[in-house]
Amino acid sequence: MSATPPAPPEVLLMQMAFGKAVTQALSVAARFRIADHLVTGPKSAAELATATGLHAGHLHRVMRALAGMGVFAGDDAGRFSLTPMGSLLRTDVPGSLRPIATYVCDPWSWKPWGDLAGAVKSGQPVFDRMFGEGVFDYFAKHPDEAATFNEGMTGFSQQAAAAVLKAYDFSKFGTVVDVGGGHGALLAAVLKATPGARGIVFDAPSVAAGATEAIAAAGLGDRCRAEGGDFFTAVPTGDLIVMKNIIHDWNDEKATNILKACRAALAPTGTLLLVELVVPPGFAPHMSHILDLEMMVICDGKERTEAEYRTLLSGAGFRLTRVVPTEGPFGLVEAVPA
Repeated sequence: MSATPPAPPEVLLMQMAFGKAVTQALSVAARFRIADHLVTGPKSAAELATATGLHAGHLHRVMRALAGMGVFAGDDAGRFSLTPMGSLLRTDVPGSLRPIATYVCDPWSWKPWGDLAGAVKSGQPVFDRMFGEGVFDYFAKHPDEAATFNEGMTGFSQQAAAAVLKAYDFSKFGTVVDVGGGHGALLAAVLKATPGARGIVFDAPSVAAGATEAIAAAGLGDRCRAEGGDFFTAVPTGDLIVMKNIIHDWNDEKATNILKACRAALAPTGTLLLVELVVPPGFAPHMSHILDLEMMVICDGKERTEAEYRTLLSGAGFRLTRVVPTEGPFGLVEAVPA
């Protein structure tokens, strides 16, 4: 069988230009839990519309587009079924991406992208200018949107946890502090794999409340607790401080302040571990390149290269010891007090 010839450049560029349609179609499927309705077997758009209260004809067109991208599969009878990719939109699977696919089209996330050009021109994040405050201040006033965001970060952490645990040995640490740990998904995985360790999830007070519930649900209440506070000023003391996708949210000045608070909390023999999308050399496609634009638009953060992390850490009193690759897109940036 001959291979399918590659699409011509004009077709590929047109598909990129209309990438917004893909994002919105995914968000519709996620928001109305289409994948959950397909768990029991193939269904037509009319059946899905009845179950979700959507317009059958329009839903069929969305499903057809997503089937063409492998999110769902379609048959000759016009029914749709789950694929391995589409199964990640189910609500009941570990590491579900349904919350992320939902929130990327919530107004706080979607609207700022309409002025990426403004960010490139001004050098300032669009979100702050559009909403009059930073995104995390916004979340504090909009708990429903914050809940969806935190749910998405939990799924993201669950997906990353297996790769992180396979790449890094946590057994030598007694107390692990997950700074900006959300609801503790990553730390819970670490503690389950390291029975001798204890843990602390540290985040904003409103987030820490949810972490307490999640810790109890994971059966780790005897070895882990949640604390609320401000990581710009102080963090709990531990043998290992972990931060996943925290430093990338902030510019160099604010990131340095967070790292200085971590340095103050670590003993001379302590270790810092950043779980981040380390930008690789060259221009080959990498998730960090795309997420870097999200940071530019939403929160004045950035994805960084190994050299940039080395400089940033040095300014906060750390010495970068190594970057450990994982099977996923994340790199583990390990540092010790200088």
